[in-house]
Amino acid sequence: MSNYEVVFIISPEVTDEDVPNTIDKISELVSKSGGSVTEVSQWGRRKLAYPIKRFTEGNYVLAQLELKPSLTMELEAKLRLSNDVLRHLLIKLGD
Repeated sequence: MSNYEVVFIISPEVTDEDVPNTIDKISELVSKSGGSVTEVSQWGRRKLAYPIKRFTEGNYVLAQLELKPSLTMELEAKLRLSNDVLRHLLIKLGD
């Protein structure tokens, strides 16, 4: 298992009350892949540097993960297909 950090932007169409549900869904994706979420930090609603899918703001979330390197492609594909996630960035942390 390797340590990863993922930052994702949740669409502003998701209400502030539903943001924790979206984070839980993403945590389930990681758990079903055999990994675990060790820490989640919500940065809140912020203005985007440039419009993404015609949105100018989004809810930023940072999560620390433990995941097998072979499963990162699958996780990224699921994040890409999610309608709630505008963008994501998955980074492997140093061992």
